[in-house]
Amino acid sequence: MVVTDNIQTTPQEVKFDLRAYLKERQKLCEAALDKSISMRYPEKIYEAMRYSLMAGGKRLRPILCLATCEMMGGTIDMAMPTACAVEMIHTMSLIHDDLPAMDNDDYRRGKLTNHKVYGDDIAILAGDGLLAYAFEYVVTQTQNVPLERVVQVIARLGHATGATGLVGGQVLDLESEGKTDISLETLNFIHNHKTGALLEACVVCGGIIAGVSSEDVQRLSRYSQNIGLAFQIIDDILDITQTDEQLGKTAGKDQQAQKVTYPSLWGLQESKQKAQQLIEDACAELEPFGDKALPLKELAHFIISRKH
Repeated sequence: MVVTDNIQTTPQEVKFDLRAYLKERQKLCEAALDKSISMRYPEKIYEAMRYSLMAGGKRLRPILCLATCEMMGGTIDMAMPTACAVEMIHTMSLIHDDLPAMDNDDYRRGKLTNHKVYGDDIAILAGDGLLAYAFEYVVTQTQNVPLERVVQVIARLGHATGATGLVGGQVLDLESEGKTDISLETLNFIHNHKTGALLEACVVCGGIIAGVSSEDVQRLSRYSQNIGLAFQIIDDILDITQTDEQLGKTAGKDQQAQKVTYPSLWGLQESKQKAQQLIEDACAELEPFGDKALPLKELAHFIISRKH
């Protein structure tokens, strides 16, 4: 509050146009991803990799990476190779998750899933190709970033992807299907690893590239862990409340697979309240960064307001 001649005025809040920001950043990410993988021999595998990588989506993960790097004083150019890499890893996880041996989905982002177009064998290899290439891409394309930071990024991405991250979460998720006695602790473990680990890596790696302190890494970790869990709660809610057309994939899959979800434990209303609280807690971690944190705060709120 500012007092001038006994008149109190409130400093004008900085306005942030999230719609315009997302549109601009999605365009940047799409162009970078399109450029990242070109067609070559054998064409089928590159076609399959590009099919899923370029299938659209919100590009939330690369945008989070870019936004964090900028907030901490880095640039888009510094972070873009890592941003592309996290989207490659994410795409790999979607391709493999949709396979008949796992979730057995026919549609993803409103299009036929990779294995429905190219067969199970090529889909597996397309995912493998994207995963391997993600690490190569970070190393070969990152410029004007000290080597020790690039090494940290590689370690973080590996930790978030393997048995310590999304692979471990996916295993426990598969083992939990059909079981009605899954605890909240187990459910949190599944989603902190299956969904949250890569989201955390996106944010933290963006910070590492910019050269953040260890204290700020902890703040970014807490922010991203909170938005990761909120993201999954909303996913569980949307699986119940939205149609196939709205989601761009098969709705009601969790109930069909007899999975324990947050709404099945808490109900819809409490699940929404828990997600809201997680987002508020996430944004509180960003207070020390002032107005520079606006994009990350708005992206956090976007996560719980989305409809697909």
